[in-house]
Amino acid sequence: MKPPELRLAHTTDAAAVNDLLHQLGYPQDDTATTAARIQTWNDDPASAAYVADANGVLLGLVAVHVCPYFERNGSWGRIVALVVADQARGQGLGGKLVAAAESFAESQGCVRMEVSSSNRREAAHKFYRHRGYINQTDRSSRFQRDLHDTNHREDHPLPTI
Repeated sequence: MKPPELRLAHTTDAAAVNDLLHQLGYPQDDTATTAARIQTWNDDPASAAYVADANGVLLGLVAVHVCPYFERNGSWGRIVALVVADQARGQGLGGKLVAAAESFAESQGCVRMEVSSSNRREAAHKFYRHRGYINQTDRSSRFQRDLHDTNHREDHPLPTI
Protein backbone atom coordinates (compact mmCIF):
# COMPACT_ATOMS: atom_id res chain seq x y z
CA MET A 1 0.00 0.00 0.00
CA LYS A 2 1.42 3.40 -0.95
CA PRO A 3 1.75 6.11 1.72
CA PRO A 4 -1.04 8.67 2.02
CA GLU A 5 -0.85 11.68 -0.30
CA LEU A 6 -0.89 15.09 1.35
CA ARG A 7 -3.08 17.49 -0.60
CA LEU A 8 -5.25 20.53 -0.07
CA ALA A 9 -8.68 19.74 1.33
CA HIS A 10 -11.59 19.83 -1.12
CA THR A 11 -15.18 20.67 -0.32
CA THR A 12 -16.03 17.08 -1.29
CA ASP A 13 -13.95 15.97 1.72
CA ALA A 14 -16.44 17.52 4.16
CA ALA A 15 -17.96 14.25 5.47
CA ALA A 16 -14.53 12.71 6.08
CA VAL A 17 -13.29 15.95 7.66
CA ASN A 18 -16.32 15.83 9.97
CA ASP A 19 -15.33 12.31 11.03
CA LEU A 20 -11.78 13.45 11.78
CA LEU A 21 -12.94 16.50 13.74
CA HIS A 22 -15.29 14.27 15.72
CA GLN A 23 -12.34 12.05 16.67
CA LEU A 24 -10.57 15.19 17.87
CA GLY A 25 -13.54 15.97 20.11
CA TYR A 26 -15.33 18.49 17.91
CA PRO A 27 -18.53 16.95 16.51
CA GLN A 28 -19.86 18.82 13.50
CA ASP A 29 -23.44 19.70 12.59
CA ASP A 30 -23.51 18.91 8.89
CA THR A 31 -21.34 18.44 5.82
CA ALA A 32 -22.62 21.55 4.02
CA THR A 33 -21.33 23.81 6.79
CA THR A 34 -17.97 22.04 6.82
CA ALA A 35 -17.76 22.25 3.02
CA ALA A 36 -18.38 26.00 3.25
CA ARG A 37 -15.58 26.34 5.83
CA ILE A 38 -13.21 24.35 3.61
CA GLN A 39 -14.06 26.67 0.72
CA THR A 40 -13.40 29.71 2.92
CA TRP A 41 -9.97 28.32 3.77
CA ASN A 42 -9.27 27.55 0.11
CA ASP A 43 -10.22 31.11 -0.88
CA ASP A 44 -7.94 32.70 1.74
CA PRO A 45 -4.32 32.97 0.57
CA ALA A 46 -3.20 33.19 4.22
CA SER A 47 -4.74 29.82 5.06
CA ALA A 48 -4.34 26.21 4.02
CA ALA A 49 -6.02 22.96 5.03
CA TYR A 50 -4.21 19.76 4.08
CA VAL A 51 -5.53 16.22 4.27
CA ALA A 52 -3.73 12.89 4.20
CA ASP A 53 -5.52 10.88 1.52
CA ALA A 54 -4.93 7.11 1.40
CA ASN A 55 -6.72 5.99 -1.77
CA GLY A 56 -9.82 8.03 -0.98
CA VAL A 57 -9.76 7.48 2.80
CA LEU A 58 -8.78 10.57 4.78
CA LEU A 59 -6.40 9.67 7.60
CA GLY A 60 -5.47 13.14 8.80
CA LEU A 61 -5.98 16.86 8.60
CA VAL A 62 -4.00 19.98 9.43
CA ALA A 63 -5.20 23.56 9.06
CA VAL A 64 -2.72 26.44 9.21
CA HIS A 65 -3.18 30.20 9.12
CA VAL A 66 -0.62 32.96 8.64
CA CYS A 67 -0.80 36.16 10.65
CA PRO A 68 1.51 39.16 10.25
CA TYR A 69 3.22 40.51 13.32
CA PHE A 70 2.27 44.06 14.19
CA GLU A 71 5.15 44.83 16.54
CA ARG A 72 7.92 43.61 14.22
CA ASN A 73 8.59 42.47 10.68
CA GLY A 74 7.48 39.08 9.47
CA SER A 75 4.60 36.75 10.18
CA TRP A 76 3.85 33.72 12.29
CA GLY A 77 1.92 30.59 11.44
CA ARG A 78 -0.67 28.95 13.63
CA ILE A 79 -1.75 25.34 13.42
CA VAL A 80 -5.48 25.74 13.97
CA ALA A 81 -6.39 22.06 13.77
CA LEU A 82 -4.42 18.82 13.62
CA VAL A 83 -5.91 15.36 13.78
CA VAL A 84 -4.79 11.91 12.69
CA ALA A 85 -7.40 9.16 12.44
CA ASP A 86 -7.38 6.73 15.34
CA GLN A 87 -6.29 3.82 13.11
CA ALA A 88 -3.32 5.78 11.67
CA ARG A 89 -1.79 7.25 14.83
CA GLY A 90 1.81 6.45 15.70
CA GLN A 91 2.86 5.96 12.07
CA GLY A 92 4.47 9.35 11.41
CA LEU A 93 1.52 10.92 9.65
CA GLY A 94 1.11 13.69 12.23
CA GLY A 95 4.72 14.74 11.69
CA LYS A 96 4.17 14.88 7.94
CA LEU A 97 1.05 17.02 8.39
CA VAL A 98 2.92 19.40 10.72
CA ALA A 99 5.76 19.60 8.20
CA ALA A 100 3.24 20.53 5.47
CA ALA A 101 1.82 23.28 7.69
CA GLU A 102 5.29 24.56 8.50
CA SER A 103 6.28 24.51 4.83
CA PHE A 104 3.18 26.51 3.89
CA ALA A 105 3.88 29.02 6.67
CA GLU A 106 7.51 29.37 5.67
CA SER A 107 6.51 29.95 2.03
CA GLN A 108 4.34 32.82 3.30
CA GLY A 109 7.26 34.46 5.12
CA CYS A 110 6.60 33.11 8.60
CA VAL A 111 9.44 33.06 11.08
CA ARG A 112 7.62 31.22 13.88
CA MET A 113 4.90 28.62 14.37
CA GLU A 114 2.44 28.23 17.19
CA VAL A 115 -0.14 25.68 18.22
CA SER A 116 -2.38 25.42 21.24
CA SER A 117 -3.37 22.16 22.83
CA SER A 118 -5.77 21.32 25.63
CA ASN A 119 -4.09 20.62 28.96
CA ARG A 120 -5.60 17.12 28.94
CA ARG A 121 -3.81 16.12 25.70
CA GLU A 122 -0.52 14.94 27.17
CA ALA A 123 0.31 12.77 24.15
CA ALA A 124 -0.12 15.78 21.87
CA HIS A 125 2.17 17.85 24.11
CA LYS A 126 4.87 15.17 23.84
CA PHE A 127 4.34 15.09 20.06
CA TYR A 128 4.87 18.86 19.76
CA ARG A 129 7.86 18.94 22.13
CA HIS A 130 9.48 16.16 20.06
CA ARG A 131 9.21 18.48 17.04
CA GLY A 132 10.89 21.40 18.81
CA TYR A 133 7.81 23.27 19.99
CA ILE A 134 8.29 24.90 23.38
CA ASN A 135 5.53 25.14 25.97
CA GLN A 136 5.01 28.84 26.68
CA THR A 137 2.40 28.58 29.43
CA ASP A 138 4.86 29.86 32.01
CA ARG A 139 5.49 33.00 29.90
CA SER A 140 2.08 33.96 28.59
CA SER A 141 -1.59 33.27 29.04
CA ARG A 142 -4.30 32.73 26.50
CA PHE A 143 -7.59 34.52 26.97
CA GLN A 144 -10.71 34.21 24.87
CA ARG A 145 -14.29 35.36 24.93
CA ASP A 146 -17.26 34.65 22.70
CA LEU A 147 -18.10 37.91 20.95
CA HIS A 148 -21.84 37.28 21.04
CA ASP A 149 -21.77 36.92 24.85
CA THR A 150 -23.06 40.28 26.09
CA ASN A 151 -23.17 39.19 29.74
CA HIS A 152 -19.48 39.92 30.30
CA ARG A 153 -19.08 43.27 28.64
CA GLU A 154 -17.95 46.04 30.89
CA ASP A 155 -20.06 49.18 31.13
CA HIS A 156 -16.96 51.32 30.70
CA PRO A 157 -16.72 53.33 27.49
CA LEU A 158 -13.71 52.80 25.28
CA PRO A 159 -10.89 55.28 25.94
CA THR A 160 -10.58 58.09 23.43
CA ILE A 161 -7.34 58.28 21.55
